[in-house]
Amino acid sequence: MPLLLCGLALLALAAWLHPGPLWILAGTAAATLCVLALAVILRAAQQARICGQVFETVRRMLSWDPVPAFTTDAAGRILWRNEEAMLVYPSEDSGRLSPLLREIVADHAKFVSDLQARAAMHGHARETRAALGRIVHVSVLRGGDGSFLWRVEEACTQEEAGLDTLDIPVMRLSGSGLVVSANRAMQALLDRQVSRLDQIMGDLPLVSGSVHMVRTADGPLPMQVFFNETKIGKDVYLVPAVATAVSDDARLFETLPVPLLKLNSLGEIVLANRGARELLEDDIPPGRRLSELVSGLGRSVTEWLQDATEGRGLNRSEFLQVTKQAKDVFVQVTLKPLPDHEEADLVAVLNDATELKTLEAQFVQSQKMQAIGQLAGGVAHDFNNLLTAISGHCDLLLLRHDQGDPEYGDLVQIHQNTNRAASLVGQLLAFSRKQTLQPEMVDLRDTLSELTHLLNRLVGEKITLKLRHDPALAPIRADKRQLEQVIMNLVVNSRDAMPEGGEITIETEAQTLDREIKRNRAAIPAGDYSVVKVIDHGIGIPSDKVTKVFEPFYTTKRTGEGTGLGLSTAYGIVKQTGGFIFVESEIGIGTTFILYFPSHRLKEQPLPEPAKPEEQERGIQAEGVVLLVEDEAPVRAFASRALRLRGYTVLEAESAEEALETLSDRELEVDVFVTDVVMPGMDGPSWVTQALKERPGTRVVFVSGYAEDALADHKSRIPNSVFLPKPFSLNDLTRTVQAQFANRMH
Repeated sequence: MPLLLCGLALLALAAWLHPGPLWILAGTAAATLCVLALAVILRAAQQARICGQVFETVRRMLSWDPVPAFTTDAAGRILWRNEEAMLVYPSEDSGRLSPLLREIVADHAKFVSDLQARAAMHGHARETRAALGRIVHVSVLRGGDGSFLWRVEEACTQEEAGLDTLDIPVMRLSGSGLVVSANRAMQALLDRQVSRLDQIMGDLPLVSGSVHMVRTADGPLPMQVFFNETKIGKDVYLVPAVATAVSDDARLFETLPVPLLKLNSLGEIVLANRGARELLEDDIPPGRRLSELVSGLGRSVTEWLQDATEGRGLNRSEFLQVTKQAKDVFVQVTLKPLPDHEEADLVAVLNDATELKTLEAQFVQSQKMQAIGQLAGGVAHDFNNLLTAISGHCDLLLLRHDQGDPEYGDLVQIHQNTNRAASLVGQLLAFSRKQTLQPEMVDLRDTLSELTHLLNRLVGEKITLKLRHDPALAPIRADKRQLEQVIMNLVVNSRDAMPEGGEITIETEAQTLDREIKRNRAAIPAGDYSVVKVIDHGIGIPSDKVTKVFEPFYTTKRTGEGTGLGLSTAYGIVKQTGGFIFVESEIGIGTTFILYFPSHRLKEQPLPEPAKPEEQERGIQAEGVVLLVEDEAPVRAFASRALRLRGYTVLEAESAEEALETLSDRELEVDVFVTDVVMPGMDGPSWVTQALKERPGTRVVFVSGYAEDALADHKSRIPNSVFLPKPFSLNDLTRTVQAQFANRMH
């Protein structure tokens, strides 16, 4: 710009002094301006090149910086990162910088955008944020080529500052192994500035508990190394391998923040530091055997220590369970030999592995629950087939006997006990969450009030039952019969928890969650809920057993007093309804079961009332052809006789393939298909789909011992189909088939 102004001034002076023609002056001016413009462009390019070279030089210098550094373009996309950034911050699918800072600042996208805008205006910008117990400085520098250079530096925290109070040398390493900081004891030991671990000791890599030669100010010294893994690296502690005095050795050993034990060849504890005593929650006097504090999960502790003393298995950690604590606590133990030590042979490095083993146990438990659920569903399916045959043939016998017959009472007993067996099978299906529900709009206040009379009989005279309702409670959509079963199971458990009597309270409450909440590893979405609480003041449930109460066959009652299926059944019903169930308990105080059900405030269209049984059971003989497909011979025999008694013509097939072969006769007319869902070979929905291509108007009745949910996807694609769950009675079958015939006529 100064050159351009000088050029214009010279041109003006020349125009005033020049006596010649004006066009000569204009040509001279144009040439001068071109030269000046070219000079300006060359100077700007030179400045940009110099700026870019400086920027690139700074970036090369930062390649080995122990502080994470990045370069981004104007859109925030990462163009380059140094080695420390690669270790500390994993790759992001979007390729942008802002998601990497999500742990530092919540609104990371706006944070990066604002900081970059300030750097674009002023050339640089810097912000300091405190997050997760850390203090982090984020700085950004504008480059000459439109890119930006970022550094994310973690400041010294209170924990790091506290390292200076330790008498033993401590240094903090970054993820790449660079020395980030050292306490005063370490600085005095080395008496020089270091940045890499190989400048301190040569026998790398570090092994916790092992002896390494450290290059100190007084020459190489053997030091025993221990370290703690942190989120961004590790803290390394150095202890002299040969202490000047036993008291100094014990003092240094005590101050280490890593839980440590010294053991002799007999497995006796010679010395335990503060971290080990806190982790094991024991005073650990000298001479105590390690096997008295922990137990092996597979092999015995004594055998494991013997192998370690003889030099076997030293590089493999063992997971052990602490035996003296009321709750489940697990430790991961690594053994290292102690060289030239008289009173101890091994040092044990302990880590708290409770969370890891808890997650592992939860995974194993979920696998077991899934397997038991599948087993329960399969058993229930087979039982439903048997019960269908028993109850069906019982119905056929009842048709031939009057109430005055001697056999009539026996048949009624068989029928009633078959219904009881069907109820037990329903509990198995509820646990496996495969029972067929009949959801309807349920007002919890009315349902609980109607149930009060039965509940009072269940709890007995020693216990008082109280109901408290929220007037703003919204209805829920659930199977009323199954919901009553859940409440009864919970009340019975509360009754059994108060053998001396007491009070059981059932509360209802309307709750609105404005955000998702997590309880006991379950996430409850935001929304409106109708909450039911069953509260008792009984003996309570121990904390280590609370997580097991919903497991099948788990019970705290004595043999013969409970099956262990009540709460698991309640759990299955609530989950299948779309709700959540939790338990809170305290020994000696009582237990509260909390049920969350999604609220339904919209009124639904009333369902058409079913025809009255007496109208359906009139002895009017029906007409029509039914193709019955059932692989279980007893069920097929009963269903065939029941339909023929009502006047239908029944064609039987024991498999889908046989049914399709029967339908290959084009002249054969069939009005209704009655078919099992699960059969060997081709299943029910598959053969029906194939048959409907040639007979599109045929009505279908699916029967199954499994839940209707297993058929939901197929029913949406198969028109004019209904579902009849097993076990079904003679009247259930004939009513369903008759309804399909009636719909066909319309």
